[in-house]
Order: sequence, then C-alpha cells, then structure tokens
Amino acid sequence: MRLQSAIGPRMHPNALVIEIIQGKTTVSEASRSFDLTPSEIEGWVEDAKRGMENSLRANPLDIREQYEKQLRHL
Repeated sequence: MRLQSAIGPRMHPNALVIEIIQGKTTVSEASRSFDLTPSEIEGWVEDAKRGMENSLRANPLDIREQYEKQLRHL
C-alpha cells in the first residue's frame, strides 16, 4: 500500500487525519512530510468528517446508502 510506505510505521493514516482535524498539522505540511498529494489527504479528511457526521445521526446510514447518496449528488 502506497500510504503505508509513504508515512512509515510511525504514523497511521487515521492518526494523520485526526491531527489535521485537531489543527495540530495542516494538509500542506502533511503533504510535504509524507510525499502525498494534498487532494489525497483532503479526501481522507472529508471521508472522516462524513463518517463522524453519520455516526452522530439518530439513524446512521449504512455504507451502501452513503455511497448511493453520493452517486445521486454527482
């Protein structure tokens, strides 16, 4: 997996996204540090935000429903 080799054993992708959301680092800093594209990292952050939003709903959508909803909005 490209990500695992890019960021190495010291940081998991989830930890990187959490640090960005918490404001401990920025997308551009992470991009430079781990040789990843900003759009790739921004995609992970958006996925994480959607997942958090969904988990806080009274009736969370399952993964398939989320995917189908995204396709309808394209």
